Amino acid sequence: MVRLKEKSIGRLAVLRRKYVSDKPFMFILAAVVGIFAGTGAYILKHLIGYLSGWLTSGLRPEGANWLLLLLPVCGIMLTGIFCRYVLHKNLAHGVRQLMADLRNKDYRLSPRLTFIPILASTLTLGFGGSAGSEGPIAYTGAAIGSNMARMFRLSPQMMMIMIGCGAGAGIAGIFKAPLGGALFTLEVLRMELTTMSVLVLLVCTITAAMTAFVLGGCTMDIPVGDIAVFDATLIPCVILLGVFCGFYSLYYSYIMKMVERWLTKIRNPWVLNIAGGLVLGVAVFVFPALYGEGYGVVGKVLNGDFAPIAADGMFSWGITDVRLLLLVVAGTLVVKCFATSATNSGGGVSGDFAPTLFAGCMAGFLFASLMNYVFGMTLPVEQFALFGMAGVMAGAIRAPLMALVLTSEMAAAFDYFLPLMVVSAISFGVVRLFTSDDYYRSRMDRNNGLLSKVAKQ
Repeated sequence: MVRLKEKSIGRLAVLRRKYVSDKPFMFILAAVVGIFAGTGAYILKHLIGYLSGWLTSGLRPEGANWLLLLLPVCGIMLTGIFCRYVLHKNLAHGVRQLMADLRNKDYRLSPRLTFIPILASTLTLGFGGSAGSEGPIAYTGAAIGSNMARMFRLSPQMMMIMIGCGAGAGIAGIFKAPLGGALFTLEVLRMELTTMSVLVLLVCTITAAMTAFVLGGCTMDIPVGDIAVFDATLIPCVILLGVFCGFYSLYYSYIMKMVERWLTKIRNPWVLNIAGGLVLGVAVFVFPALYGEGYGVVGKVLNGDFAPIAADGMFSWGITDVRLLLLVVAGTLVVKCFATSATNSGGGVSGDFAPTLFAGCMAGFLFASLMNYVFGMTLPVEQFALFGMAGVMAGAIRAPLMALVLTSEMAAAFDYFLPLMVVSAISFGVVRLFTSDDYYRSRMDRNNGLLSKVAKQ
């Protein structure tokens, strides 16, 4: 049976070479990979939404919900069991693992990776993991590209290109942001591609984004209502927001590393899952807005509805009190990095981008609200919340171009390109003044060692 399958694949590859040359075939294959990756992104997003909606359907809108303390612990535990005893593979830190594969020129990704990260990420985020789905879907997209290239017996160089295209397509599909997905491959994975390869990448990411967009009912994940005209006189405040986001990004990165170092000292995988789950559970219990990816809260805030920031928790009664609301937002900002690091390093399968977008939204909201409350200004809070999303992603992930384009595409807010650019550039500049650390590469070797140890256990 296996030999028959290999013969069929071999004949298919021979026929392809006979009738279609390599360059045009790369574009065809990129479109196919984009369709599969976009479909996978749509499935993952809706599985997470369905599971989290079902689990939280009984929450009280006011007062403490003790279920929020239990669900994240269960999610991390179930994900750990699933990875250890069903998959026999550790899927944590998918982007770092993918970067390690590319660095080691390991282009033959397992066919199982085309779907198992989706299942594992659904468990993590559906039960309340405070992170994103972009890491798993990038790994899934890369695996789709790798296996499609292997099916047609492409050269290792072409296989590497299709891995990068698939990873970018996964990001493009999950965020519905084609240029953001392409910049992920170029700026985060830092793949050296030729002009033709970049065009192939764009075909793949555009196809993935459009596939996810159509399957999702032609709607944006973070819809923004009427786009108000940006007042150029606010540029000085936008610059200050960039500085604020830069310093918060430094704090965010430091806490992420600190919690990760603490968790890596735990050798027993069961204890690791419990410890990570408890840190996450306490954070979500106190600040329920941290549950899951947080796009629902972000979308409400960008449209002027601030109630979800404190809903379903012990502080929900004080949503009309400006001072208490600001304290809740500040607490959410302080705790977010603890929750995200516990999710990613405690045994969960998730990503790093969505948490920075959520934290950036809260940072922009807090900055504008404080300026209005303390100094009597009239800054548009919704706009500054959007600008903060690009600022924190640019500073924390060290990818200003991707942050700028991704935020613009997600909210379809291209009219705000100038302030988004200013905030992204200044936040990134502030981070670079204090550290040359790279969010992924500086910790890749250490984490590869950790991942191998956990996998063996």
